[in-house]
Amino acid sequence: MPEIIQVEGLTNQEFFERYAAPGRVGLIGGPELINRIISRAQRHLNDEHEWSRWSHAFLFQGRRHDGHHWVIESDLDIKRKHIRLGVQENRIAKYFDGTANTSVAILDFGLTPEQEQRVLANALELVSDGIRYSLREIAGTVWAMRHPGWCPRENLLAREKAFYCSSFVRHVFAQAGVDLASGIAEKNTAPEHIASSVLPHTRWILTRGAAPTSRVRAIVKRVRAKLKKRD
Repeated sequence: MPEIIQVEGLTNQEFFERYAAPGRVGLIGGPELINRIISRAQRHLNDEHEWSRWSHAFLFQGRRHDGHHWVIESDLDIKRKHIRLGVQENRIAKYFDGTANTSVAILDFGLTPEQEQRVLANALELVSDGIRYSLREIAGTVWAMRHPGWCPRENLLAREKAFYCSSFVRHVFAQAGVDLASGIAEKNTAPEHIASSVLPHTRWILTRGAAPTSRVRAIVKRVRAKLKKRD
């Protein structure tokens, strides 16, 4: 069973400085539209149809000579005159903004030194190979989540040499002999599958504000109250 530790009173930067370490997994979620869309899509993964807090997953690489923690992730990074779509390395400072990243978590699966080395080596190999980000596979995963019987089957839109964020994390751990989401096809792995992994691990969570579904329910409650007043 996981050990879940709720953390309060820290900035994202302080949280990462305290708990980030090589081979650990990071999760984030926030109020931006794309994050909300991904969170909502994962509501089919539980009986209550609760939205997931998590919209992105990545791997901690460790602190480098520049003094910064770096992560390896499959992501869409679009800047002026510079676009990266696929497995890449970034400073963790990318996720310091607490208004854009209101939920952050770090998962420690207790890797042995050998497993940690294999996970990071496999991730760096995918960076070197220029592995692409796969929007098509995300569409296949969304379809599978709406039809849970398909989650254990191969992604209908799978493609070679491509991963989205959580399937990338799942893949590099599997290559080291660690299955983060048993019973789910690798390329149908959503951030929530990793967040709810039954493997023994320690999970530190820092969140601000209500969960997405709590906000929605609050809005619905207010609307119903107004309708009753009108009646």
